[in-house]
Amino acid sequence: MKTIKPVSFLLISLVSLSLYSQGNYQNFKTSVYTRAYEVQKMENPHWLDSTWQVISSQLKVDKIYLETHRDLLIVDSKILKKATKFFEKQGIEVVGGITYTIDESNQFETFCYTNPEHRKKAQEIIEHSAAHFDEVILDDFFFTSCKCSLCVEAKGDRSWDEYRLELMTEAAKNVILGPAKAVNPDVKIIIKYPNWYDHFHELGFNLETEPKLFDGLYTGTETRDAVRSNQHLQPYLGYLIFRYFNNLKPGKNGGGWVDTGGMRFYDRYAEQLWLTILAKAPEMTLFDYRQLLIPLREDWIPEWKDEQVSFDYNGFLPLKSNETMAKTAFHSLKTIDKIAGKLGTPYGIKSYKPFHSNGEDFLQNYLGMIGIPMDLVSEFPFEDEMIILTEQAQKDETIVEKIEQRLLSGKDVIITSGLLKALQDRGIRKIVDLEYTDRKAIITDYLLRRDIVKGETPITIPQIEYFTNDSWEMISGMDDGLGWPLLHQGKYADATLYVLTIPENFSDFYNYPEEVLNQIRELVNSSFDLTINGPSKVSLFLYNNDTFVVESFNDNPVEIEVVMTEKVKSITNISTGEKLKMEVIPEVKFWGRVFAPEKYSYTVQLPTHSFKGFKITK
Repeated sequence: MKTIKPVSFLLISLVSLSLYSQGNYQNFKTSVYTRAYEVQKMENPHWLDSTWQVISSQLKVDKIYLETHRDLLIVDSKILKKATKFFEKQGIEVVGGITYTIDESNQFETFCYTNPEHRKKAQEIIEHSAAHFDEVILDDFFFTSCKCSLCVEAKGDRSWDEYRLELMTEAAKNVILGPAKAVNPDVKIIIKYPNWYDHFHELGFNLETEPKLFDGLYTGTETRDAVRSNQHLQPYLGYLIFRYFNNLKPGKNGGGWVDTGGMRFYDRYAEQLWLTILAKAPEMTLFDYRQLLIPLREDWIPEWKDEQVSFDYNGFLPLKSNETMAKTAFHSLKTIDKIAGKLGTPYGIKSYKPFHSNGEDFLQNYLGMIGIPMDLVSEFPFEDEMIILTEQAQKDETIVEKIEQRLLSGKDVIITSGLLKALQDRGIRKIVDLEYTDRKAIITDYLLRRDIVKGETPITIPQIEYFTNDSWEMISGMDDGLGWPLLHQGKYADATLYVLTIPENFSDFYNYPEEVLNQIRELVNSSFDLTINGPSKVSLFLYNNDTFVVESFNDNPVEIEVVMTEKVKSITNISTGEKLKMEVIPEVKFWGRVFAPEKYSYTVQLPTHSFKGFKITK
């Protein structure tokens, strides 16, 4: 294993510490997670003191997690006691952590909870940890990917997800929680979930049972780089996943967790921290102690460093040879702390994800990246004025009845083309007669009302058929004179069922012309007082105290419009106090009737990879 040489404390002392003398953050705790490998090294007082001086001279820390086990390395009690005493003397809260891996380097090999020897070892680890700490977090790996002969035999005729969901619930009760509470009745066991939530059930993460069993949850909000990492997660996931887990156990989602992996430039690391706090996480955990010692690099400085970006390179550069990633974390968190306290509780368009469901995996994050505020929930949302259902909603055997019930109560529903395909033989045609065909279309242009909008990128979509006058296209995807529904509507009782056609490649949402994105946003965000117009890769975050944030993930500056449905006194930039200038969007008439009422527009300039927060005064 390659080790990182600690930066000399003598060099650090040359750095002016005035930047770090402002005290801890006002709106969240900052924590550092320490792997068992580094905790083991804390037996050496010189290593411990010198490395902590490097981190603490650049970053204000409230809490530290000391890991007791990883890859079959169990940290000795004497070392744990010594490290705990050291950090408590620094005024740092100290808690425990466990990573239940056999060998991370072997494709993250986890424990086998069918194997009696593995179960015994897992119990010994939690008992050892509970004896030292009143709070212990399980990092990411309390699942099983094992398919040994014992597992194959025990599984029998069940599917892997059925077997593993039952197995891990049982293991949580009898291997982890029961033994831990027996050793230390006061211990709180927190389960930290990773970022791949749409695939949890196949590996035994049970979001139906575990939030009720464990004392709290924690969220992996790291998305790293969407292009250069194997998961290809969109940045918006870092916000949405925290809100989703908070909905599973309200008020008991302890915080978000980000590492430095996959970082091409400093802004990408910072964005992950910002999104975690924009989701209103009460604690920001930085993984890990070792990574915070990584020296800063010139090649992580992007070409847009001289713009007025949120990361503020003027206050960060020039880099000094003795500075590490701890400074980057401080600089990023200081930035978001300035507005975090002004924001209320987040809300968005509810999207129903039944337990253990998948389909159109992680699609809601692409919608979030085009300016639709999303909110994942595990119960069907009957009351909201507008909802959007993706293919994963098919897991609910009564989903068609629930859709119809909403429509009969006068509330609209948006479904995706993937859900249409899954339900077209399960009764959705009794609401609107549509067919998801096996044919595909490659579209280049778009028909909006009577206007043709030219696209730059050919996009492949499924062809959906419908009966003329039974339902109508709102946006058509066009190619050589032919067209297919891209956004569709069909009336039912006193409401409307909308179908949003999903491109075969989800990232093609980013290639839609602004006019297409604007109309999609206008519909999906219609239950809110505001929406945005403009390019893709700009997210909108709404809060219940008349505040909102817009954030751009583009590699160049962009201009957007904030569009209000009602006239307000002012919209003010939270950071600068500047008031936005209002322009009236006249009403639109079509065939003699008002097709769109008067609206009110405010122009916002967003620098590269930057956010701005605003307060609405009504």
